Amino acid sequence: MLFGGVFSLMAVGLTLIFGVMRVVNFAHGDMMVWGMYLAWLMATRGGVDPYAGFVVCAAALFLLGFVVQRVLVQRIVDAPHEMQILLMLGVALVLENAALLAFGPEPQRVRSALAQSTLWLGPVFVDVARLIAFGVAVVLTLLLSLFLFRTDLGRSIRAAADNTYGALVIGTDVRRVYAVAFGVGAACVGAAGALVAPLLPFQPPTGLQLSVASFNIVIIGGMGSLLGAFMGGLLVAVAESLGAVFLKPSLKELVSFSLLVLILLFRPAGLFGRRAS
Repeated sequence: MLFGGVFSLMAVGLTLIFGVMRVVNFAHGDMMVWGMYLAWLMATRGGVDPYAGFVVCAAALFLLGFVVQRVLVQRIVDAPHEMQILLMLGVALVLENAALLAFGPEPQRVRSALAQSTLWLGPVFVDVARLIAFGVAVVLTLLLSLFLFRTDLGRSIRAAADNTYGALVIGTDVRRVYAVAFGVGAACVGAAGALVAPLLPFQPPTGLQLSVASFNIVIIGGMGSLLGAFMGGLLVAVAESLGAVFLKPSLKELVSFSLLVLILLFRPAGLFGRRAS
C-alpha cells in the first residue's frame, strides 16, 4: 500500500499528459529514470538526501518536459496517433541511451539513512522510507488537484482538455497550456523517481518497465482520470504484493496484468474513466 503511493504519483503524471493532449507519453518511464539519476547525483556528489532533494528533481524534469513539448510534441499534437507513438518512442530511446552514456549500465541505488529505519506500530513494523514516500506522493497529488481546480492556469488546463476549440475561442493560449501540462506531468514522475530511488535499484533500461507499469495503472484506473490514476496505483501495488506472497515474487506482475485483462473485458473505460457516448 505504501509503495502504491509512488506508483500513483507516477501514473498521475502520465494521465495528466494524456488527458490534456491525448498524447501517450512512451518516454514516461525514461523520464522517471532520469529523476532517479538526478537524486543519485545529488546524494553522491552533494550529500543531499533524496527525500529532501525530490523538489529539485521535479523542477528539472518540469523543464525537460516543457522543452520536449515545445520543441517536439507540439508539432505532432494533431497528427495521427502512429506518428505520436513513433516520436515518443524515439524520445524514450534518446533518454535511455543518454543515461547509458552518462552513467553506464551498472545498477545504482541511492543511499538514505531513512531507508534502513523502521517504525513499530504494535505487532506491525513499517518501513519509514516507504511511509515518507507515500506521504509525499499523497501531498503532491493533492497539491496537483488543488492546482487544477483552484487556479486560473489549472482551470485553463482543464478547459483545454475538455474542449480545445472552446478554450481557443475564449482566448486561452493553448500552446502554453499544453507545455505546462506536459511539464507538470514530467515533474510528477521526476518526484516519483527521487522518492523510489532509495527503495529499488535502477539502470537505464529500467525505463521500459516503469512505462509499462504506468500504462497498466492508468488503464485500470481510467485514462485521463487523476482519481483513477491514484486509486489504480494503490490497487496495482496491493495486487502485486499479494501475488508475491501467495504465488512467488517472480510472478507478482502476473496478478496485476490479469487485473488489467479483467478491467478491459468488463469495464474498458477503467474503474473511474468515463464511458464513450
